[in-house]
Amino acid sequence: MIELQRVGAEEYRRLAKIPLVVVLDDVRSLNNIGSVFRTSDAFRVEKIYLSGITATPPDPDIHKTALGAEDSVAWEHVDDIVTLVDRLKSEGYTVCAIEQVNGSQDITELAIDSSRKYAVIMGNEVKGVCQAAVDAADVCLELPQHGTKHSLNVAITTGIVIWTFYLRLRDGIL
Repeated sequence: MIELQRVGAEEYRRLAKIPLVVVLDDVRSLNNIGSVFRTSDAFRVEKIYLSGITATPPDPDIHKTALGAEDSVAWEHVDDIVTLVDRLKSEGYTVCAIEQVNGSQDITELAIDSSRKYAVIMGNEVKGVCQAAVDAADVCLELPQHGTKHSLNVAITTGIVIWTFYLRLRDGIL
């Protein structure tokens, strides 16, 4: 940690974050959850919301992939995704469901405004983002894919989404 000039969890919590929150709704895999914590730590995501059946720390299987990021990244569990979306909107977030639906927008074409706050909803590994959350979101975004498969693992997708937002929002924190 010292050689890499990394900060501890307590100091990390005081650092400026990008104006992005991640919502994991009904994500089953504890390894996926841990991976999202670790990626969120790396790119200074403001907070993670764990919704529905998504497990919460402390958990040894989350820790296995989070490697302690569950202690540095702020998180909260909520029961109802639609209530959370309404709350985030009232707090000024633009809520983006990451889902392939009619009318979804290519994430690379989204005009990310560094003066705004964003929330991204990631859904269940099999069913994706639930229809109620899709309907409640401000916009649906998808990753362009050109292979034979039509989806990616939720942790991988979340990493790409976080990176896309980070590239456009990081100037205010670094």
